[in-house]
Amino acid sequence: MSAIILSGRDVSTAVRAEVAERVAAMSRRGRTVGLATVLVGDDAASRVYVRNKHRAAEAAGFLSFDRHLPASASQGDVEAVVAELNADDSVDGMIVQLPLPDGLDGEAAVEKVDPRKDADGLHPFNLGQLVLSRPGPLPATPGGIMRILGHYGIETAGTTAVIVGRSFLVGRPMALLLGAKGVDATVIQAHSRTPDLAGVCHEADILVAAVGRPKMFDERFVKPGATVIDVGINRTDDGLVGDVDFDAVVDVAGAITPVPGGVGPMTIATLLANTVALAEAKDN
Repeated sequence: MSAIILSGRDVSTAVRAEVAERVAAMSRRGRTVGLATVLVGDDAASRVYVRNKHRAAEAAGFLSFDRHLPASASQGDVEAVVAELNADDSVDGMIVQLPLPDGLDGEAAVEKVDPRKDADGLHPFNLGQLVLSRPGPLPATPGGIMRILGHYGIETAGTTAVIVGRSFLVGRPMALLLGAKGVDATVIQAHSRTPDLAGVCHEADILVAAVGRPKMFDERFVKPGATVIDVGINRTDDGLVGDVDFDAVVDVAGAITPVPGGVGPMTIATLLANTVALAEAKDN
């Protein structure tokens, strides 16, 4: 029997509608909500991603600010733009699009963002809030995954969750969210140096694949009936594919996110939700 397809597009539609209602409520009080992006250089994938963010923001009723610097920009140039946006009261949320071109320090640029405008949820202060189980903007991709699990009623309490990948963008915050009180999964953080990685993954009730290797995870990695979350977006000659070999796994898993159309749409939806929440928090 084929797995249930966990459509991020469907969930993101619901999240964006909720965000638009909240933005409209603020507008009736004479309050706008603004999202800014800082893009450095001409990486094609980053340009597309930023363009999609602005389209989604404008569709939800946001003011949208696009700051694009050339690849020749210095670290000081990038941080100066971040400082300008920090001081701009019309900007409620801000994103520094990563990765930055070679020679620039993306982490240092993110640290210059006012944590109260951190739409990506990646500032060290907000990551610290996550570690302490305190409120704050969640990293967008892990936050989006949690919305998918909730939307489809995927049980987490008492399950074993294996997360393959340990980046601060996805893997580490994902482990914190799945292991949090009230979610209550038992979390294994696996990675490229984990012995018998396929065997470890095969024990997972929830498997999150976030390594950036096309179709690495086949049926050997998946426990029958498991929920498989594919974070990978890999450009190949055959188009976009995930880290999971979808065709090999779809008849083994109980539920699976597709690529494209799974986790990707939820990342942008979560950025919007973070931004309107930051605007509401500023008003309160």
